[in-house]
Amino acid sequence: MPDVRSLYVPDGLEGERVDAALARLFGLSRTKAADLATAGAVTVDQRLVGKSDRVCAGAWLEVSLPDSPASTRLAVIADPVPGMTVIHDDDDLVVVDKPVGVAAHPSVGWTGPTVIGGLAAAGYRISTSGAEERRGVVHRLDVGTSGLMVVAKSEHAYTVLKRAFKERTVDKTYHALVQGLPDPLQGTIDAPIGRHPNHDYKFAVTASGKASITHYEVIEAFRSASLVEVHLETGRTHQIRVHFSALRHPCVGDLTYGADPVLAKKLGLERQWLHAVGLGFQHPSSGERVDFRSAYPQDLQAALDRISG
Repeated sequence: MPDVRSLYVPDGLEGERVDAALARLFGLSRTKAADLATAGAVTVDQRLVGKSDRVCAGAWLEVSLPDSPASTRLAVIADPVPGMTVIHDDDDLVVVDKPVGVAAHPSVGWTGPTVIGGLAAAGYRISTSGAEERRGVVHRLDVGTSGLMVVAKSEHAYTVLKRAFKERTVDKTYHALVQGLPDPLQGTIDAPIGRHPNHDYKFAVTASGKASITHYEVIEAFRSASLVEVHLETGRTHQIRVHFSALRHPCVGDLTYGADPVLAKKLGLERQWLHAVGLGFQHPSSGERVDFRSAYPQDLQAALDRISG
């Protein structure tokens, strides 16, 4: 019987052809991968795709494989993650404060630390729902973004939390330091996001992109930048970075999306100033509202101190 596999397209495969992505993900020959796509065995975001279509990071890929040898599957390596702290733990879920430079889960092309690997090393039992390398993962943070992330421990929590994120009932709060002063000081950015037309590793506001909604409010304005609070209604890859770049107020330090390298160097930043400070949702078992907060990590706090000094 065919083995139906599904997973989010990892960042390392952004812009690849469907046949090339399948070959790398599942250890298939390029010819076999192309045959599967031609036979209608591959969908991306529930849409049938051909062998020469391109995949976008974060898209939901499903493929019916004739077989799936265990040796081709991504493995979770139990490896401690320095700087990752657990701020809440119960029978259903664990909430972690993820440092920068850590991926949510193993993916093709990523050899660094992961949240799932760090939890495994610490002895946490995680939900078995989802693909092996992403078990328990109900949402993700980019490698270059720090802050709060919840991981399901029970099967019930996995189901309930996945639905909550899909139905947009989870409050996700970020703080970002953006260049200049957004006008108006409080507003909503409603602009579709898709793969960049000229650079496969980036995203952009495009007419054919997916609906993307970002709410923001300026917390404090400085001479060359503003600290803003952001609430995401949708969760597209690089959404905050793309939306503020489109407004010509890129996140400070985000050189990929047009930030000023001189300002970044002056503030000692080696990544975008972006942090997931808040996470709130109904607990999957008790139904009670739970809210979690995260303080700024050292590099972001130091940059904020410099620009406000």
